[in-house]
Amino acid sequence: MDLQNTVKEALNALYHHPDDAVRAQADRWLQDFQHSIDAWQVADNFLHDANSNIETLIFCSQTLRSKVQRDFEELPSEAFRPLRDSLYTLLKKLSKGPPKVRTQISIAVAALAVHVSVEDWGGGGIVNWVSEEMKSHPEYIPSFLELLTVLPQEASSYKIAVRPERRRQFEKEISSSAEVAFGLLTACLGFEEFREQVLESFASWLRLSHGIPASSLASHPLVHAALSSLDSEQLLEPAVNVISELIHYSVARSSGGFSAQMPLIQLLVPRVMGLKDQLRDSSKDEEDVKAIARLFADMGDSYVELIATGSDESMLIIQALLEVASHPDYDISSMTYNFWHHLQVNLTRRDSYSSYSSEASGEEERNRRLQVFRPSFEMLVSLVSYRVEYPQDYQNLSEEDHKDFKHIRYAVSDILVDATAVLGGELTLKILFMKLVQAVGNCSSNENCKWQPVEAALYCIQAIAKSVSTQEAEIMPQVMTLLPKLPCQPRLLQTVCSTIGAYSKWINAAPIELAILPPLVDILTRGMSTSEDSSAAAAIAFKYICEDCSKQFSGSLDGLFRIYHIAVSGEGGYKISVDDSMHLVEALSVVITELPPEHAKKALELVCLPSVSSLQEITAQGGVAMQQLPARQLTMHIDRLACIFRNVDLPEVVADAIQKFWPIFKSIFDHRAWDMRAMESLCRACKYAVKTSGRYMGITIGVMLEEVQALYRQHSQPCFLYLSSEVIKIFGSDPSCANYLGSLIEALFSHTTKLLMTIKDFTERPDIADDCFLLASRCIRYCPHLFIPSSVFPSLIDCSMIGATIQHRDACKSILTFLSDVLDLANSSAGEKYRSIIDGVVLPRGATLTRILIASLTGALPSSRLEEVSYVLLALTRTYGMKVLEWAKGSLSLIPSAAITEVESASFLQALSNAASGSNTSALTDTLEELSDVCRRNRKVQEIVQGALMPLDLHFTAVT
Repeated sequence: MDLQNTVKEALNALYHHPDDAVRAQADRWLQDFQHSIDAWQVADNFLHDANSNIETLIFCSQTLRSKVQRDFEELPSEAFRPLRDSLYTLLKKLSKGPPKVRTQISIAVAALAVHVSVEDWGGGGIVNWVSEEMKSHPEYIPSFLELLTVLPQEASSYKIAVRPERRRQFEKEISSSAEVAFGLLTACLGFEEFREQVLESFASWLRLSHGIPASSLASHPLVHAALSSLDSEQLLEPAVNVISELIHYSVARSSGGFSAQMPLIQLLVPRVMGLKDQLRDSSKDEEDVKAIARLFADMGDSYVELIATGSDESMLIIQALLEVASHPDYDISSMTYNFWHHLQVNLTRRDSYSSYSSEASGEEERNRRLQVFRPSFEMLVSLVSYRVEYPQDYQNLSEEDHKDFKHIRYAVSDILVDATAVLGGELTLKILFMKLVQAVGNCSSNENCKWQPVEAALYCIQAIAKSVSTQEAEIMPQVMTLLPKLPCQPRLLQTVCSTIGAYSKWINAAPIELAILPPLVDILTRGMSTSEDSSAAAAIAFKYICEDCSKQFSGSLDGLFRIYHIAVSGEGGYKISVDDSMHLVEALSVVITELPPEHAKKALELVCLPSVSSLQEITAQGGVAMQQLPARQLTMHIDRLACIFRNVDLPEVVADAIQKFWPIFKSIFDHRAWDMRAMESLCRACKYAVKTSGRYMGITIGVMLEEVQALYRQHSQPCFLYLSSEVIKIFGSDPSCANYLGSLIEALFSHTTKLLMTIKDFTERPDIADDCFLLASRCIRYCPHLFIPSSVFPSLIDCSMIGATIQHRDACKSILTFLSDVLDLANSSAGEKYRSIIDGVVLPRGATLTRILIASLTGALPSSRLEEVSYVLLALTRTYGMKVLEWAKGSLSLIPSAAITEVESASFLQALSNAASGSNTSALTDTLEELSDVCRRNRKVQEIVQGALMPLDLHFTAVT
């Protein structure tokens, strides 16, 4: 009773105490209580207590449901029958009780059925048991219907802690009971008050049922009950759920194809089509309209192959789907968007016509269908294009509404691109251009003109840019001529700038006599000084037109440099952000790449000048001033230089620049090595310089690496490892670099292994772990001759074993990739020369490594890491064969039989043995997934397995 009183007090505090801290404490206590063995009895007592309030009933029903699902193995085998009887008593008691509580108890009964065998329910399984009980106690039909509804839903639930084999077995048991369930539900149709529950349960069973002939379903009373209920306001929603499931059923893989399902399809489609007029019925409840629209969308998605034939019946469905697409409520209209995409794919994809006798006849049919559907897609373009129009009150909308509007614009863009696949970019462009001309005409002579339709039409034109030929000569010249004449409204100007960027390839291909580019550059310049959004769009557009029109700009660099210098200096009223100015840097870098080398060198100095001058001023102030400077004042300039080094594809020119700037970089390295942000920025700049310049780096690379080694020992910044990875990639195979790269490898890894001595070290410094093992993998790929024989190689294997179970995703992946790279090298022809060294390191550690990998598979790592861990175990097995089998046997022998059975262990070992002998490695992957599922089936089992497998602590002595 003391515990029950404590639960009562905790629930009262959770729901009613004014102090947030007290509520949080109560919540934590109740969660811990739910995991305890005592929760079974306490929850059961409260549920049977007539004095329990609704809060207690909900909590205890959830607790009991969760206990049955996850912790059933806690109970002795003889507890099944008392538990079943108690739950059954509760079901009957709650027949007219709170629906939320009844649902939880129903799920608990369903979960119980998954745990135990058919015989425990009297030989015929739970559905036969329900059938017998319903006949004996018709007064409890609401509870039985609830149970029948959740049974198929829970059949394959991974929330229920059972072995995979039992889950599959139960799903078969339930599927084989479908006819019995249908019979029970049919019997309940006679009770009008239960019809909603009957339909919901029928929909639930249809999701699980397979192989029922279409003719049987077409004449089934439950199907006809659902069809007749489409006219009922109260039953519309459950009826729609049933019809939707029937539609999905008729196209399921096991359905036998359209011909086999035609009796059912011919029954469903006319009935659904009869609802078309209700889409426009203003008196209809909005939720009912949504339900009907969902039916049309489901019908379109499911029967798209039939619709794509373009028959007269198909076009009636198309008209109905256009009706849905035209609905003023976006949530309703957008239900059809998937259908239009799938229809477009079906119409345009060549393999849709592979059944035709010849390629010519297939092409003829393709053209016929495209012609048939052209008017429909033209109508679709008109219907969706206005959806992107900015609302009048956009400024006052919430942030969530702004996100929704952005999502709508993206969705409409996708639909327009789909339309271009059927209509062609030029025809779609014509339709949208007519809307633009109309909108501009309505706006032109009015100071308070409505700019939103103009912007919407232009946004749509921008969205289809990739589908419009660069040779298009009718509409695009008119669009580009119109752009400078549009009102200078910030959001409209933003879209104008984006449109210029989107059509950069067309602008480049336009006849030179049209002189299109200069006025467009003026628009972009204006965009930079209007608003933050328009300046961002203008900067991106500058990047695109410089990339695609770089040759046209090579004679007008002075103008571009002037725009760039004003933008980065913040003068001239430009509102461009530091981040967006990077697009201008990229733009100029691309143009510089097109220049002759003698001009490119000077141009590079000019584009670097603002950043270099600022950094020179900073470094000239001396150490104390540099120490106190905010990191941002350094990184904004360094990041621009990094962008230049990355995008100016002239190795010698960039190499000269980095040599010239090195004294500035060295000063920052020396005075800010403690500053992670500054170092990350500077290492990124050096990385791009190395990547672009390659072997032209000359002596600069040597002094850079000396700096990196010395500073990494002092400050342990992970970015030094990241920079070294790029150096290894570029210079790893160069014999002339072997001495200083060997020294780099020894220095970096010996220091890192001193930092990562325990799993706690890994958890506290996952960035170093990540970059360390990324670098190690690079060494295996590019300079194994330096890395494998080094004194740090054994230490890194030890280090990887310690850190393999780190929860940090990227660090864990890097460690596992490193291990698989080592094993793959050992097993390759290129790695034969290193095999003896690798064997000497891995074999003494093989048993422990195998144990760590099996522990990782069975719960030490999240299940999302399963693929990477499996690959390491497979690589280990391919390399060491039957030795791995012995190591695995030793690991599995540690796990108590309560967690995994002998059969499950044997299955895993057999798959491992097959993989070791070179056969059927895919079976190993499937078996590993099964083993993982078994060992994670509930928290208690996972704790048992991990307690048995995980070594107390791995330690090693780092190389000094």
